[in-house]
Amino acid sequence: MTKGGMESVEVFTSEGKGRGLKAQKEFLPGDVIFAEPAYAAVVFDSLTHVICHTCFKRQERLHRCGQCKFAYYCDRTCQRAAWLNHKNECSAIKKHGKAPTENIRLAARIMWKIEREGSGLAEGCLVSIDDLQNHVDSFGEEEKKELRADVESFLEFWPPQSQQFGMQYISHIFGVISCNGFTLSDQRGLQAVGVGIFPNLCQANHDCWPNCTVIFNNGNHEAVRSMFHTQMRIELRALSKISPGDELTVSYVDFLNVSEERRKQLKKQYYFDCACEHCKKQIKDDLMLAVKEGESKPSAEMVKEVIQFSKDTLEKINKARMEGLYHEVVKLCRECLKKQEPVLGDTNIYLLRILSIASEVLSYLQMFEEAADYAKRMVDGYLKIYHPNNAQLGMAVMRAGVTHWHAGLIEAGHGLICKAYAILLITHGPSHPITKDLEVMRVQTEMELRMFQQNEFMYYKMREAALKNQKIQVMPEPSNETSPSLFHKKE
Repeated sequence: MTKGGMESVEVFTSEGKGRGLKAQKEFLPGDVIFAEPAYAAVVFDSLTHVICHTCFKRQERLHRCGQCKFAYYCDRTCQRAAWLNHKNECSAIKKHGKAPTENIRLAARIMWKIEREGSGLAEGCLVSIDDLQNHVDSFGEEEKKELRADVESFLEFWPPQSQQFGMQYISHIFGVISCNGFTLSDQRGLQAVGVGIFPNLCQANHDCWPNCTVIFNNGNHEAVRSMFHTQMRIELRALSKISPGDELTVSYVDFLNVSEERRKQLKKQYYFDCACEHCKKQIKDDLMLAVKEGESKPSAEMVKEVIQFSKDTLEKINKARMEGLYHEVVKLCRECLKKQEPVLGDTNIYLLRILSIASEVLSYLQMFEEAADYAKRMVDGYLKIYHPNNAQLGMAVMRAGVTHWHAGLIEAGHGLICKAYAILLITHGPSHPITKDLEVMRVQTEMELRMFQQNEFMYYKMREAALKNQKIQVMPEPSNETSPSLFHKKE
């Protein structure tokens, strides 16, 4: 079997869910079930000049396409690899005078590919573009209005010499993008940078407690003359042991929400009622809504009041973050935690959300000791809620480990970094840039820990000297979005 080939899965009709994918052989945690290149993909409008349009890596200095002045690439290799997909786009942008929005660009790339190859089964695809779900019939008034506007913009951009498509077919393509567009992230996996269509991945059904995860791999940039240089692809990876005949599932939404909220989100964005075991039995909802136990158990009224206060505070925090007022964010978090701590349990999602924001923003402001305390509590809560091999859990544990290291808490820092590494080896694989970064941190913290255990005083002296000479690694600026969700849904 070729690595990442489709021989190990088959499409089947899943009861009550339509098509689905099932395993043809056994998989163990961390196995790549298949890898799939994008059928078509584009960079988000806001990032077109800082992200390579071929491999979706964030780079300092990119080369601009000399003709349309719109597309940017890492180097000649990426530019050459892009030409087949960029050629028509390049002349259309020049004629149009400017590049249209990401949705229009993605639809156009899909149509040009159909013009070149036909709309039947593309090589390595289990289903054709024509057979993908579009859910246009389920669109509400607002979505229909957006769809009409997109179709109009598309027709203005689409060149008269290209193959002409009917309105219904163009609407189908926009519907496919709306329901099946997959979020692409930069090489660190921390920021959503684009959207792509992956027909095989679209066949995997949702489960809130899935047996697979999807990661985006930007290819290997060191391998300049290799096919992997720019071969960006998604990888479907096993999270637990999968037997032949088992359905392969992924989660379309973050698990950190009570079942009713997840179901609402899935209905709104993907037009189905989730009937997975965790939703039906409301598994873990009690943990996510936990209140303080003990003698003075808070009244239902008090719990309701604190949750409302938390929701209001989260809105204020979002506003302050958008304006870059990070000290204000910290103040709001501290006030909210003061109200939450006597009332909410350690795994309550409203408490965990505030702890997560507080630890991230305080790390950015280099207030590491306070950040580490919040990060530890956040991780302890996450470990009781998330699947043990969840990518978001892995990233949160990694962040907590780095924060502890910065705070000089070497033992706890090293322990968290090792735990994060074990999770990301399964969810991302050993060759993913973020796993490689983590491996370097793991080796470094292990060395420091040994030194610390031999002579604590000398360790702190050396650390002080090292930090004076070397600019402390500043945490990335806190992002205003939660980690990229699986499918890109235009809000």
